[in-house]
Amino acid sequence: MPSMKGFHALRRLPEEKITDKISRRVLVGDKEMVVWWSMKAGAHAAAHTHPHEQIFWLISGTMEFRLGGEKRTCRAGDVGVIAGGVEHEAWFPEDTEVVDVFAPPREDFLTSEAPAYMRKG
Repeated sequence: MPSMKGFHALRRLPEEKITDKISRRVLVGDKEMVVWWSMKAGAHAAAHTHPHEQIFWLISGTMEFRLGGEKRTCRAGDVGVIAGGVEHEAWFPEDTEVVDVFAPPREDFLTSEAPAYMRKG
């Protein structure tokens, strides 16, 4: 997926079904990537790391989130920064909407293949 220059409408970005409980919409620039996630109750993003810096913003719902050795319940309006290389994991006890920003763009998200850590849970 090349850099998507210019204007876009979120509702017109293709929705990718990752699993039966996880879908996403992706916008890619040259130096960053924004991902809008829709997580159904029971979804799980298993423990993983990546070299990319990640910022998350919880739009709605609840996320049980482990960042390194710290675990926290995140709710609508909560935000956080995940440094590259730090292990993290998330559980979604209810339907949840999350926005992630990655820098640089995640190469593994530029294909239609679901990340392995999302297929596990």
